[in-house]
Amino acid sequence: MNTRLTNLCSKILAVVPAVAFAVALATSPVVSYAADEAPAAAPAAEPAAAPAADAAAPAAPAAPAAAAGSTETIENPYGLENLWSSGDFLSHTTVVVLAIMSMGTWYILIMRLVDQTVLMKQANTAQKSFWAAGSLKEGMAKLEPNSAFRAIVDDGLKATEHHEGKLTDTVDLNEWVTMSLARSTEAVNFRLQGGLSFLASVGSTAPFVGLLGTVWGIYHALVKISLAGQASIDKVAGPVGEALIMTAFGLIVAVPAVLGYNWLVRRNKVALDRVRNFASDIHAVLLSNRTSRARA
Repeated sequence: MNTRLTNLCSKILAVVPAVAFAVALATSPVVSYAADEAPAAAPAAEPAAAPAADAAAPAAPAAPAAAAGSTETIENPYGLENLWSSGDFLSHTTVVVLAIMSMGTWYILIMRLVDQTVLMKQANTAQKSFWAAGSLKEGMAKLEPNSAFRAIVDDGLKATEHHEGKLTDTVDLNEWVTMSLARSTEAVNFRLQGGLSFLASVGSTAPFVGLLGTVWGIYHALVKISLAGQASIDKVAGPVGEALIMTAFGLIVAVPAVLGYNWLVRRNKVALDRVRNFASDIHAVLLSNRTSRARA
């Protein structure tokens, strides 16, 4: 009996160190290693823990958890953060100018697209409801208060009703009404053309602004090479990344400006054709009414 008890106690004493080692391993904090550092070698197991290897097997999954928790921190020398932190006044100015160009481009694109959509909607309304009215004044009342087509009708009526006085008597009624309607049409055209010159300027100058940043980044790379005496990648990575980013910025700003300019010009032509056709019809109606009144 004493022999069995002694054997049992010896087995328990042999298992206890292995269990303690497994618990300490499972509860120890995870250590992160850098990419170029090798983890320290694991301490050799004590001889007393060797017989208890099978008993400590359930604690084995703790090792993958430690490996999965390792982190690797690598700084990107080509990123935007490095560009702004290591750049000088000229590179910062270039980025700010390109950002202003981009914001102005998208603002003008959205605003002119809204204006064109509203004008085309007004043209459809005038086409459906205006010409079904009994007179110009009745048709004008059916149009929206802020409609460009209503303004054209109003200017035409004012031109025929106020063609009087010593100065205007020298101008033929036909020419007087034509000039009034032309001014109304040009007012619509002026509103639609607003900002298109900015788009044209951005489309033609943004690549060169980005090229300026590219040249400046290459200049910085050459300076670092000359100072270091060798063309190592860690010396030129930042300036080369700055040059590439500047080139990309210039193209990203210029391409939408050029495409948007051509698209808006095409849509403006379609919208202004409808405005001019409507003004020509109003001109013909006004002159025919004035001729009918003169004959009567």
